[in-house]
Amino acid sequence: MQLEKDKSVLERFLHAFCFEVLAIGISAPLAAWLSGESMVDMGVVTVVIAVMALLWNMVYNIFFDRLLKKFGWVKNTFMRCMHAAGFEFGLLVMAIPFIAWWLDMGLVEALILDVGLVMFYLPYTYVYNLIYDRLRARYWGRLAAA
Repeated sequence: MQLEKDKSVLERFLHAFCFEVLAIGISAPLAAWLSGESMVDMGVVTVVIAVMALLWNMVYNIFFDRLLKKFGWVKNTFMRCMHAAGFEFGLLVMAIPFIAWWLDMGLVEALILDVGLVMFYLPYTYVYNLIYDRLRARYWGRLAAA
C-alpha cells in the first residue's frame, strides 16, 4: 500500500489558488450572462468570493483532513459530497452579505444569486478535488519507499 505524505502549506495554497483561478475564468462570464449583471460587477463578485474561498479552503481542508484521519474515514463519494457541501455552506454564509452590498440588492436576492453560484461550484468542487487527489497520489503525493 502506497502511503500519502501530508500536504504542506504551500501545496494547500497552490491547490486552492488553482481551484479559484479556473473557477473565476468559468463562473464570472457564466454568472454575468445568466444574471444580467455586468461582467465587471460579476467579475468583482467572483474575485472577492474567490479570495474568501481561498482563505476558507485552506482552513476548512486542514480541519476536514484532521477529521478524516481522526475517524479513519475514506474519501469516497459520500465523503467527497459532504466535503463539498460543508465548504460551500460556510462560504455561502460569508458571501451573501458582500453580494448584497456590492450589487445593491437584498439578502434574499443575494442568496438566490449565490445559490446559483453554488450550483456551479458544487459539481466543480467535486470534480476538481477528485482529479487533484488522483494526480497527487500518482505524481507528487507519495512517500518515498523506505
